[in-house]
Parts: sequence; C-alpha cells; structure tokens
Amino acid sequence: MIEHHDRGEAPLPGLREALLRWLLHDAVDVRFLDDVFAVFCDRLRRDGVAVAYATLHLRTNHPQWLGIEILWRKGCHAPRSRNLDYGQFGMEGFRGSPAARILAGAEMVRHRQDETGEDAHPEVAGLMTVEGLTDLVAWPMRYTLGRRHVASFASDRPDGFTQAEIALLTDLLPALAVVTEVRHRNRLTRLLLDTYVGPHAGEMILNGATRRGSGVTVAAAIMVVDLRGFTRISELWPRDDVIALLNDYFDAVCCPVERNGGEILKFMGDGLLAIFPLNRPDAGVATLRAADEARRAMRDLNGVRAAQGLDALGYGIGVHAGAVMYGNIGSRTRLDFTVIGPAVNVAARLEGLTKALDADVLVSGAFAALLDAPTSLACLGSFPLRGVGEPLEVYRLAEQEVPGNKPRRGAVNPR
Repeated sequence: MIEHHDRGEAPLPGLREALLRWLLHDAVDVRFLDDVFAVFCDRLRRDGVAVAYATLHLRTNHPQWLGIEILWRKGCHAPRSRNLDYGQFGMEGFRGSPAARILAGAEMVRHRQDETGEDAHPEVAGLMTVEGLTDLVAWPMRYTLGRRHVASFASDRPDGFTQAEIALLTDLLPALAVVTEVRHRNRLTRLLLDTYVGPHAGEMILNGATRRGSGVTVAAAIMVVDLRGFTRISELWPRDDVIALLNDYFDAVCCPVERNGGEILKFMGDGLLAIFPLNRPDAGVATLRAADEARRAMRDLNGVRAAQGLDALGYGIGVHAGAVMYGNIGSRTRLDFTVIGPAVNVAARLEGLTKALDADVLVSGAFAALLDAPTSLACLGSFPLRGVGEPLEVYRLAEQEVPGNKPRRGAVNPR
C-alpha cells in the first residue's frame, strides 16, 4: 500500500470545475446524502473517470450502530447503505484495512490489484477480485471540528487510476465533504430525535413545533408500564447489573409497542409512557396486541432469568383511552415533548392497581369500548382510583401463566 500523494499530472480542469459547480450549487436540490454520493459517482463515471466502486464510511451517534457504510457500484440503480455495529471496527478483517488506516491518521491509502507485501490486505484483495477492480484509493473525509470519516474510490481500468484522476478526486473531496456533512448532520439530528423523543415527536419538532406551551389535543390509547421492586434491586445490585437488567426489560416491553404503531414518549426510571393515536382504525386492537406481546416477551425474559438462577421480574401495564394534550411543556430553556391530561393519570393509576389485583395488564372500560369484540378481556368490576372521581370499570387481559406472577382464577384464554 502507498500512503502518499504523487500528483503527477494536473487535475482535469474542465471536469473539476463542472463537478465543483454541481456540488456547491446544483446539489442543493438533492435531499439525501446517499443520492448526492450516487449522482457524484455517476457523473465521474459518465465523464470518463474510471470509478467503478466507491464507499463512504461515516460515524454516527446511535445506541446500536457505530457508523454507516454507503456503497455505490457502476450501473446500480441506487446506492446500498448498511449499518456498522460497535464491534465491527475491532474485528480482524477491519484491522489494517484502508478505512482503519485512514481513521488512524493516514492521508491517503492506495491498494493495487496485485499488491503483495506486509501492507497488502487480504480482504481488500478479495473484494477487488470479486468486483473486478484494479486500483483502490481511500482518503479522509474531514468534517467540522476535525471529525474524520472515510471515502474510497476503486477503478476497473486495467492500469487503474491515472495521476490526473487521483488529483481530481483529491481536489473534489473537500467540496464533497462540505455537501455531505450538511446532510449527514441532518440525518444524525433526525436519528437522535427518533432515539430520544420518538419518530412522531421528532418529526413535529423538526417541522417547527418548538414553542413552549404549543401542542394539540389528540385522542389516544395511553399505556403506562412499570417494573415492580426496582428500588430494592437498584439498592442491592451492582450498577452495571442494574443497567443490563433495565435494558433487557425495556427491550421486552418497548419492541411490541413500536412494532404495533405506538410511540414511546418517555422513560421514567423503570417505567415508560406510550401512546397509540386513535386516528388509526385498528389502534385499540394494536394497543391490546402490544400489551399481550409485551407480556409474552416478559415471560420469555423471565424464563431466561430462571435458567440463570435469577428471580423473575414483576411488572404492571395500565391502559386507558381518552383525550390528551400533546406538545411542549417545561421551562424557558428546557422542554419536554410529552402528553398530559386526566387520561394519563388514569393509565398510571391502572398500572398501580395491577399489584393489588395480582394482574399484569389492566385496561379501563373506556379502552375496552374501542374493541368490537373484547373477548380477550375479563371484567373485574369497578374500582375507586385516587384522583379519579367515579369508580372505574376495570378489565384484565386474559392470559396464560407468566413466570413470576400467579395465574388468575377464571381467566379467559381466547387462544
């Protein structure tokens, strides 16, 4: 491998100016980073630069993924994107690769098809053979404040890139970095909003719903979930074990909510608040299905814990339906995009009642009324709830026995 830049010939002046003009002026109308990169590579290929394969490796801020790879091939209809997990950059195949060397500080790494020696990378050589490539060059993509990413371009011409082509790509990279950074930051902004406030709230915030007190009234099914006995666990267990337990628990209860169209608005210690807007005709069924799937996931999690000699986790799910105010609440400098209203309080009270009634899932009569044929629910009667004027009709979700919770007598099993 070669880690230097011998310019040799001058860059192709006409093509250089045309591509700079496109990047800095015309590309403003291209919304997504993937499309910018694809059009850029297509134009290079169309105008005679022997680019047949190109990638961007961009680091992200995501709880599961360390980065993203955007891959373009000649003749492809659209670039391919894939997520890179945190362990991937430490794998044997990544060590010594052009991307690894660029991230470690190299200014340019070049790999030719028949290269041998200690710098030759077997996985890169294998890729070039499979793709019919003869010459691969990688450079750093420098973003603001020294953030370093990787761009690579590979040729399928028998003798590889000319020095004029290398010079052209080198000269265009700063402009490509400027244009892609804006879109990459937009993607990161949306990703972080989705991660921390949810996709619907994130969309509203990006569309300008940022004024304190702004909001809308929506009809929704409200779900409150809480873990039982967490205070005792957090006092007795090591910190890392508590965090691992919470992550497993939240995976079990959150995935069914999101899979069934719900939006998780906030985590409250060991609890969560989610809504299912009733503008969907199947929102009631979807909410009940999410509660049932969460219960099954907790049963599976407790089965794993039992096999490890650990105690089962108890939990409660309360579900109600009603109108809530959905919007910005907080101080002048710190806002929370959430829901408030009596319906939220009722859902929280129902969750609290699960322990007294020895039930995992309790729903209100108002929610049960959303279902055409609520055969999967069994009425337990009416109960007074703190802060609620009239006694509330309460139903439980019929269920099979869940590890860590006693089976209820008379449960109706719809299956």
